[in-house]
Amino acid sequence: MKFPGSVLVSLFLFVAETALALYLSSTYRSAGDRIWQSLTLLFALLPCVLVQFSLVFIHRDLSKDRPLVLLLHILQLGPIVRCVEVFYIYFHAGRIEEPYVSITKKRQMPKDGHSEEVEKEVGQAEGKLFTHRSAFSRASVIQAFLGSAPQLTLQLYICVLQQEMTAARSIFMVLSLLSIVYGALRCNILAIKIKYDDYDISVKPAAYLCIFLWRSFEIATRVIVLVLFSSVLQIWILPVVLVNFFAFFFHPWILFWQSKCTLPENIEKALSKVGTAIVLCLLTFLYAGINMFCWSAVQLKLNDSDLIDKSQNWYRLALYYIVRFLENAFLLLMWYMYKTDVYTYVCAPLLVLQLLIGYCIAVLFMLVFYQFCHPCKKLFSSNISEGLALCFKLFCYVCKPLASSNSGEKADLKTPDDTVDDAQDSCKANESYNGNAHQSVSSNA
Repeated sequence: MKFPGSVLVSLFLFVAETALALYLSSTYRSAGDRIWQSLTLLFALLPCVLVQFSLVFIHRDLSKDRPLVLLLHILQLGPIVRCVEVFYIYFHAGRIEEPYVSITKKRQMPKDGHSEEVEKEVGQAEGKLFTHRSAFSRASVIQAFLGSAPQLTLQLYICVLQQEMTAARSIFMVLSLLSIVYGALRCNILAIKIKYDDYDISVKPAAYLCIFLWRSFEIATRVIVLVLFSSVLQIWILPVVLVNFFAFFFHPWILFWQSKCTLPENIEKALSKVGTAIVLCLLTFLYAGINMFCWSAVQLKLNDSDLIDKSQNWYRLALYYIVRFLENAFLLLMWYMYKTDVYTYVCAPLLVLQLLIGYCIAVLFMLVFYQFCHPCKKLFSSNISEGLALCFKLFCYVCKPLASSNSGEKADLKTPDDTVDDAQDSCKANESYNGNAHQSVSSNA
């Protein structure tokens, strides 16, 4: 049975970040910064409430007679109780023979074009541990993008305004960044397991390393760009954030309304249609929060029973990163044009170049992951290298007509004087040729 290390990591990040947020809010209160105190508390307590709700919802505790567990979740102690329960199950597993086991069938990764189906017995303890891991993975994603991401942006913005980096704030920012990267990593792993649910998937350490580096560069550069832009154009940061958020929030709903389908009924049997709609709204809210800072790795499909689009769409991935790169470049250009005296001792062109290169490095690690380290790359109908080759051919195809039209324009731009000169030169050349021919005939005679 696999050791539940991911549960420990999730709990550590949750407790450490919440404790540091409470400490920082107390320092802001003692310094008289009520706004920073309120925002720090908001971004700390909102994800706490949503994490408790998600753990209760995934474990279906509302339909069970467990009042003590519900009370502990209300007191924001749910993750600690769940972690204790996980390790109790883990250390007591195997001591008592389980009377009931379930048999799961998983297909192995194809070898030489053939894929075998393997049966595996799963006991009750292992099944409970799987549910707990899944619940903590989803809680980590919620904590990362609805709490840690706005919290990191806020604290870095405060550092820029106050031109001061305290020890507590720097530790808090490092923990927030680790929480976001870990949440993005869990989002990638969840997406792989949902899309390829029929296969026995094993993620290698090289894949984890690629995802970690990819997400670290992507999220760090994105947060710094947003902070730099907001530090010089405070009013315009709100439209940028709202356009990004509502575009990703309404996109799955627009596709759902176009399909003219009904809401899925297998989310929770006890939920009414209104409850299902509320859960889907919360899901799309999280989806928009993820895409605000990085690629979500999944596409919501609200008319599907799994709520996930399982097709591998490289064009959507390429479009996201192209648009995001252009947006970051535009925001950096605006910051460069309107930067204040706060950045007197900052080499602005070098900083802009470093941030753009950092985002390109993130894209490079993403390409390496999908090309070499993805656990299900053998199942891809097309890979990254083929997509890049197709994009290069398309680029060359677009550039060829432009080159031919430019050469045609150059030919058409000749002036009448140039045409007359060309005609005179050709006449002189013909006369000299005729004279040389006449001399050669005379000498022969």
